[in-house]
Amino acid sequence: MTVHSLKRRVGPPAEPAAPEPRPGIDDLAHRTERVAAVAALHADDVDRGARFPLEAITAAKALGLMGLMAPAELGGEGVSLGEIADICYSLGQACASTAMIYAMHQVKVACVVRHGVGSAWHENFIRRLVTDQLLLASSTTEGSGGGNVRSSEAPIVYDGDRISLVREASVISYGAEADAVVTTARRDEGAAASDQVLAVFPRADYSLERTIAWDTLGMRGTCSAGFTLRATGETGQLLPEPYEFIHAQSMVPAAHILWSSVWAGIAAAAVEKARKYLRKSMRGGAGDLPPSAPYFTRAKASHRALRALIATALDRYAALEADRDALMALEFQSEISLLKVDTSELAVQTVMSALRCGGLSSYRNDSDVSIGRHLRDVLSSPIMINNDRILANVAASALLTEVSGTIRG
Repeated sequence: MTVHSLKRRVGPPAEPAAPEPRPGIDDLAHRTERVAAVAALHADDVDRGARFPLEAITAAKALGLMGLMAPAELGGEGVSLGEIADICYSLGQACASTAMIYAMHQVKVACVVRHGVGSAWHENFIRRLVTDQLLLASSTTEGSGGGNVRSSEAPIVYDGDRISLVREASVISYGAEADAVVTTARRDEGAAASDQVLAVFPRADYSLERTIAWDTLGMRGTCSAGFTLRATGETGQLLPEPYEFIHAQSMVPAAHILWSSVWAGIAAAAVEKARKYLRKSMRGGAGDLPPSAPYFTRAKASHRALRALIATALDRYAALEADRDALMALEFQSEISLLKVDTSELAVQTVMSALRCGGLSSYRNDSDVSIGRHLRDVLSSPIMINNDRILANVAASALLTEVSGTIRG
């Protein structure tokens, strides 16, 4: 999609002639660049003030980037998850908070689009998402459960065709700025914690009372405060499928791919800062590379590996996307879970190598090659749904599969 895309795009074949243009898609790279430019302009101020990146999200809405994955028949552009990943990657190079907000929004869009089509209420909501360019927030962490998104404490309460929910959400990123909340909940008051549904509540249907502030090392502009969420609506706002299936088929693949794309974007920005440092050093040192140059090589290598992991995951998901059983299979679930672990660790490694390449110049906050913000932002990646939790969960299932006997097996 862009010169900085996650995957190298293959040029058009000699025959047939140029493909028929898709309305709204052919200028997607240009729209993304415009939003990224706005995000970059305000990134330092967003970070210093721990404030919502209003300018960048407003630009994304104005340029129609919020409902891209909605099908054409519901007003969208039918954009693939891979194209959304490229947008996240580009935004990640400009402003990590903007990119992560956009990624989290699109994870919810992916869930509602894949599992809501066929439901009258959700199809109407998708149309409104596209028309009004709504920003969707996610509420999947709660109370003592912390990052265990497959467990809910608060139940959906029924009163005829009406429903209500009161939820102590430990985190709702950009909740105060969102136009709707997509939240997990126990199916009903008698359901087990793992028997969950996913509900969509437009802004008019809920209130938020802040309970936990957000003053963090990095990702400060995501404004991921805690809230008491009180919502009311109708039964039609519950997605028809159990959350168990939504989680495996859409939530985890989209989240891990898009989050990883954001982290890869942050790492790309850090590598570019390191390259700028080396070029300046060579101009001032008669063309000689400084002693820290090997760290640039390391940064480039780890970033290449990071991008390759995401590209492979995108190809794998695209191949299985229509096969629900394959998406639910132990093999794919383990792969997509470990993607988050591997990419987060590689992203941190890449930024650290870039920092060591630039030395004190990159360590300074007042330098044009400063990597301080990138480092603080990327350090959130291993603890955002903690890697230790994921590794522990995958360990049990890993015992059931043997080590492959071939390279490609």
